Amino acid sequence: MRWALGIAYHGQAYDGWQSQPSGRTVQDHLEAALSRFADRPVATVCAGRTDAGVHGLNQVVHFDTDATRAPFSWVRGTNTFLPADIAVQWAVQVPDAFHARASARGRRYAYVLLESPVRPALEAGRVGWVFRPLDEAALRDAAARLLGTHDFTSFRASACQARSPVKTLARVDISRRGAYWRFEFEADAFLHHMIRNLMGCLLVVGTGQQPPAWIDAVLAARDRDAAAPTFSPDGLYFLGPVYEPHWGLPARTPAYDWLP
Repeated sequence: MRWALGIAYHGQAYDGWQSQPSGRTVQDHLEAALSRFADRPVATVCAGRTDAGVHGLNQVVHFDTDATRAPFSWVRGTNTFLPADIAVQWAVQVPDAFHARASARGRRYAYVLLESPVRPALEAGRVGWVFRPLDEAALRDAAARLLGTHDFTSFRASACQARSPVKTLARVDISRRGAYWRFEFEADAFLHHMIRNLMGCLLVVGTGQQPPAWIDAVLAARDRDAAAPTFSPDGLYFLGPVYEPHWGLPARTPAYDWLP
């Protein structure tokens, strides 16, 4: 049987999603918990790998097993063996044709940012921080220039393994609640560090260091050195993949209502 799970996690304590020899990754903890609950080895495939310090609201994985468990048992039983900052949110039995990564038609991320003269304390590790005031009109102008299909080489990490730097950015939504900004991105796929590099450039514009048209020049350069430094992972959340409705998978988790 093939199962799909939705996973939420606070990434600050982990070396990212993907399994590593250190064992200090979300995947390592999840597979260990699943294997204990199923009483046999379980290997997972995820929808999108996240870096160290990045959080997940609805990461989706699939795995195959001959262990027979009810959907709710996969949730409660696996969570028994997981740390407090990782939790299975839902479980759905899916056809063998479903693939957590290959079946995704898009991916969504949010970046939560605190605008304040003083660094975060209670929200440390959960939000990015900028101490200069932001110009919302400039931010929106710059973000609009990123929409569509582009070669995003300037926003790509040197270690990126994607076959092509050409991606389609379908949506960038910017909202504000008090001192907190939320930037939401949706694309067919993202390059390694792409959103953190986009955020670095947007904030250069938002703080008045460059005009919005500078984004056009960064895109055209197709050179990582043309862009701003990679921004902090602290406020980055993987909202989850986008699937066709016929798979019947939840598109969100309760944490969506908590996130600013």
